[in-house]
Amino acid sequence: MFPGSFDPVTYGHLDVIRRGRRLFDGLVVAVGRHPGKDPLFSPEERVEMLEALVQRIVRDEPGEAEVRVESFAGLTVDFAREMGATVLLRGIRNLSDLQSEVQQALTNRQVAGLETAFIVAGQDFAYTSSSLIKQVTAMAEDPSALKTMVPPEVVKRLKQKKKEGHPALARLLNGDAGREA
Repeated sequence: MFPGSFDPVTYGHLDVIRRGRRLFDGLVVAVGRHPGKDPLFSPEERVEMLEALVQRIVRDEPGEAEVRVESFAGLTVDFAREMGATVLLRGIRNLSDLQSEVQQALTNRQVAGLETAFIVAGQDFAYTSSSLIKQVTAMAEDPSALKTMVPPEVVKRLKQKKKEGHPALARLLNGDAGREA
């Protein structure tokens, strides 16, 4: 199971999904809610974006593991058990990711008996994060500059959120990021 908030989904996330399909018999992309993050997209919007992007990956790269996209609330380990997952798949971009992910992996193994498999981010994705994407969307005149970090469908949705004046983007501009709505 590859859990995350995917708010929004990035090319780095898609890279982990592609590579994870080669490692496992099946993969559940688990769209969760992070209580410490200010969501830009609803869980339903994130699932919708991921399903479309995953369908394209599966179509373009046949012969690898099937992928399902599911939304969940609550603890990742509880949802992993519900899904029958035995391994959590995580992407690592840098040393600070590694430090926090190893701590989380040890906890997940101790508490739930779940192993964690780490995939080191591709060079092109090492500094891309959903938080950075949201900051650029909030502050840039035109979020089109993000086209190297997120798929065109996501850029389109980011532009729409900016046009609508989404509260999460407004809070970023006002320095209140991180607080839930």
